[in-house]
Amino acid sequence: MRFLLAIAMAVFSIQPALAQEIKNTRAGNPVVIMKTNYGVIHLELFKDSAPKTVANFIGLAEGTKEFTDFRTGKKVKKNFFDGLIFHRVIKGFMIQGGDPKGTGTGGPGYQFEDEIDAAHLGLGKLKAIPESDRAHPYLMIRSQRDFQRTITFPLLRSMGVRNQKDVDDRKDEIKRKLKALTVKDVYEYKGYVYYSSLNSQPPVKGVIAMANSGPNTNGSQFFINLGDTPHLTGKHTVFGKVVQGMDVVEQIGDVPVGQGSKPVKGVRIISVRVQ
Repeated sequence: MRFLLAIAMAVFSIQPALAQEIKNTRAGNPVVIMKTNYGVIHLELFKDSAPKTVANFIGLAEGTKEFTDFRTGKKVKKNFFDGLIFHRVIKGFMIQGGDPKGTGTGGPGYQFEDEIDAAHLGLGKLKAIPESDRAHPYLMIRSQRDFQRTITFPLLRSMGVRNQKDVDDRKDEIKRKLKALTVKDVYEYKGYVYYSSLNSQPPVKGVIAMANSGPNTNGSQFFINLGDTPHLTGKHTVFGKVVQGMDVVEQIGDVPVGQGSKPVKGVRIISVRVQ
């Protein structure tokens, strides 16, 4: 497989990073007020970018959406986020909440699909092959092993290439496919499914996005970005942004944390309600 890396490194380069800004947000989007023990955060939710995700978040917040109480196993309707903590805080990266267990393993007892428009984010035009040894800003490829795991093996599997003889016999075809490979292709090999006409937004500083454990595993956990995170583009549904109270978010981002990046002292959500 070594020659594949040589081919890739020799002839391909990373396209310029996507514009990291929120565009085309609309008046009339719902705004929710998140009260915490550190202050109040106002969040505009992108109903056109992620309608199911926004409806899920509001339904849980307002107590109109049914979920399973992990303590009793019973289905209930109540204000889901009230009293939960931000269980994971990484300075300069993000603050994460929405887990009723407070451990990073909890949720509402169901999962739903991602809402991401890869074309709107430009992932279908962004080449997947890194230049030289420089890390790809989206795929985070830093070594030959990363390259093989992320690029080579999934591509060869998709082509039905089974052994070195197949590689030798089809090396020109493999080279062509490597040249055409995009970030969107790589993510689709991992199981991500994309949709059109969603006006998806990039995961820049100040957005709120769904936390997950892989494709289509959304539930109730979310994170608010403390900085731009291009490597998360196309893998997490961005469904809103902070419009007031970013200072509160940054204050939470500075709290002391212990094992698992959990705040030493509880950072608590008091309530989440539509304005």
